[in-house]
Amino acid sequence: MSETSPEPPQAGQRSRWQALLALEAPGLAVVDQPRIQARRLFSELFGTFLLVLAGAGAAVVGAVSDGQISRTAAVSSPGLTVMAIILFMGAVSGAHLNPAVTVAFALREDFPWRRVPGYVLAQLAGATLACLFLWAVFGKVGALGATEPGAGIADWQAMVTELALTVGLVSTILGTASRAQNVGPLSAVAVGGYIVLAGLWSSPISGASMNPARSFGPDLVLGSFDHFWVYVVGPLTGAAIAVVIAWVLRGRGGTGATAASGTLDP
Repeated sequence: MSETSPEPPQAGQRSRWQALLALEAPGLAVVDQPRIQARRLFSELFGTFLLVLAGAGAAVVGAVSDGQISRTAAVSSPGLTVMAIILFMGAVSGAHLNPAVTVAFALREDFPWRRVPGYVLAQLAGATLACLFLWAVFGKVGALGATEPGAGIADWQAMVTELALTVGLVSTILGTASRAQNVGPLSAVAVGGYIVLAGLWSSPISGASMNPARSFGPDLVLGSFDHFWVYVVGPLTGAAIAVVIAWVLRGRGGTGATAASGTLDP
């Protein structure tokens, strides 16, 4: 290396180096370290695993226990699980657990688009691992908790229901997981409570998924994607509408970057 070659920034100089880099290229204001990014991705994988384990697991356990899991318990378990996950690891990755939430944060300019593919892949992997776990322990019973339109419900009706539910879910997330609102840990209560409420009235219609990853895991393990489009188009469209609503209510984004990305940036 020549005497004039720039040396890598030392740990104590990193914040100053990042500030200088931000002046040259504002889009690179956040410089990811591989170790920290790996923590975020593992957080999303593990969190989505727990979410789908609770959501799909309720249907599986209900099938093997002759229906001893009530519908109220089945729709409450994922909401309470999400509440716990946000509280124990939200500071690591933002606890998205849902491709629709990740896309919404990116559209809102609270989350960098370059991280979106990694987050989505981690979420899909976590959901798949949860369903593989349920299959290994209990077998392919209860359709592994697959989300499908209810009896007599057309795909388009289920899709519109998922769209409306996701508008509410993502609006709740964008409104509470934001420093502009300063709600803090109560975001976990709001999001978990909304998931329970949505499931109580709409699970017979569409399964109240609101999450493409939640629906992807069982469908992949079962090898059946007949209705999967419902749980992609509905939640993603609903997330986009929620971003527009957030803009109308609070103006442009960029105020919830910490909530969206966690607090692990150096």
